[in-house]
Amino acid sequence: MAYPLSVLMQFFQWCNTFFAAGILPLLITSDASVVTLPYGSFQGSTSGHVTSFLGMPYAQPPLGNLRFAPPQAPNIFDGVRPATSYGAACLAQHVAPPPINTSASAVSTSASIVHVSEDCLFVNVVTPATVNTSEKLPVLFVGSFVEGASGGNPGNIIVARSITLGEPIIFVSFNYRLNAFGFLAGEEVEKARLTNIGLRDQRFAMEWVQQYISSFGGDPDKVTIWGESAGSFSVGLQMLINNGDAQGLFRAAVMESGSAYALRNVSEGQVYYDFLVDHTGCSGQADTLACLREAPAEQIIAAVNKTPTMFSYTAHNLPWAPRVDGDLFVRNPQQSLLMGLHAKVPIISGDCEDEGTLFSLGNLNITYIPVATPAEIAAVGSAYPDDPSLGSPFDTGNDYTLSPQYKRIAAFTGDWQFQAPRRLTLSVISKTHDAWAYLFRRPKATPQKYLGVAHASDLSEFFAHVDYIGMDALVNFVTQLNPNAPPGLPANVSHLSGVQWPRWRAHNATASLLTFQDPVPDFDFTPDTFRAAPMALLTNLSLKL
Repeated sequence: MAYPLSVLMQFFQWCNTFFAAGILPLLITSDASVVTLPYGSFQGSTSGHVTSFLGMPYAQPPLGNLRFAPPQAPNIFDGVRPATSYGAACLAQHVAPPPINTSASAVSTSASIVHVSEDCLFVNVVTPATVNTSEKLPVLFVGSFVEGASGGNPGNIIVARSITLGEPIIFVSFNYRLNAFGFLAGEEVEKARLTNIGLRDQRFAMEWVQQYISSFGGDPDKVTIWGESAGSFSVGLQMLINNGDAQGLFRAAVMESGSAYALRNVSEGQVYYDFLVDHTGCSGQADTLACLREAPAEQIIAAVNKTPTMFSYTAHNLPWAPRVDGDLFVRNPQQSLLMGLHAKVPIISGDCEDEGTLFSLGNLNITYIPVATPAEIAAVGSAYPDDPSLGSPFDTGNDYTLSPQYKRIAAFTGDWQFQAPRRLTLSVISKTHDAWAYLFRRPKATPQKYLGVAHASDLSEFFAHVDYIGMDALVNFVTQLNPNAPPGLPANVSHLSGVQWPRWRAHNATASLLTFQDPVPDFDFTPDTFRAAPMALLTNLSLKL
């Protein structure tokens, strides 16, 4: 069911977004700043109105006995370390799209990251250059990364925009362990209480912010967590960890293409644990987990690369993903949501219109609802009929029918994994806290062939273009807990002046979705009522998992 955290961010957001936006180059050092933490001092770099501290360790290198183990406090060091370049990216599973003879083959894996290592637990902090420790600025904690590399989300543009808006914020990004290094599962792992290590990395980085962000001028009581794709799923799950106890780590959340979903049990990862053991020469060892800790990292990632990816037949039940473990999660997270066991914070949540297309390029059928009865399977087939004109990319008639069932599968996939969980999350959170929702949609005259308004199409709206309303809404939400422009902000400063984004309400027949019409900076409001009956059916099935 779940896309692993190591692969969901590998398309569009690097090649199609960050390279196109020209925001990947490192900041040019002019003036330097030094921040001293209890375990060491770091020298950052300043460019224009923004200062960056990059590649700071937030935990010990997860090597040797710390492989597959929860993160530990960083090592103490003497002197001042330079913090002017990103740390190594975490080792990631190689993912390539299936070969197809259409323009959709232009979709490619993300650009090669040269500097990768098992030692990858680094954090980055971007601040206004003039900030001082007495200001206590709001913090945007970004948990969505390209192949485990937080350098894929540089925060200089959004911090600079926040200064222009008169709402300065601090931007934090980090790496966390992926695939087998972060989400190994099986009996041996569960017994050792080493499950969901990637999520534990995320939690540990949040705790680092609580301890140290004040040294950078940030307010630990004003942290908003944000994620896109795998990062968005992570945000949704972080809201449900430990029965929804946020432990004061964040006061708001933004989910961009991904919400809490039904996790599989740790036991379902046993086959992949055994596969890893076989391919690392650990078979027959009395303690296979200890043997895996001593295996070369290259050998482990080589085995990982032989396991299914999001383009495989088992695209909705991949090997390296969060799982119900009796520790962080004691039940289906969506059930916890309905029980009210979730973080009590305001949220923004949204999806692209054609979330399912990218993940359906190589699939020829759908067979991944193990709890469904034959009658329920038939009902799903009726809800998503064999009619290309009703499939995804939506509203494109019979065009872009890559295979006889492609558009049908893409419609189901987008609703099953993205739209239905989003609507469920909003229906619960909005009962007690403010919630806003959006839909990213391009004008139908210019859809991307076969992919439509695909997953990750909206990243530039929030992180690359200062003349779009998405970035302003994000800054407003981080500072004011409301995406609308604050009163008194000059109309020539904010792109949201005169705009009122209504809060999301369940069963609201009025406009409740802010609907982006990019690539031009335009928008509209539409009701969140599309495909209501099919999505309700999928939600009921998901809750049975």
